[in-house]
Amino acid sequence: MSNKASKTDFLFAQPSFLSGFARSLDICGTFDAYNRSADESSADLRAISSDWQVLGRDMKEAIKSVKDKAA
Repeated sequence: MSNKASKTDFLFAQPSFLSGFARSLDICGTFDAYNRSADESSADLRAISSDWQVLGRDMKEAIKSVKDKAA
């Protein structure tokens, strides 16, 4: 199963190793940056849409698995 089509972590920061190291030296919190959306409802829509896509892909894979076992 590949997750290339949908990601459910787009609202979270994903820092690199170097930015993580820089954050350890950042006393004032100037490196804190998060992925943003225009407003709460668009963020919710993206998250719910992504969740349903992942669920649909999982269901499709489970149905295929059951059909393969039955055949």
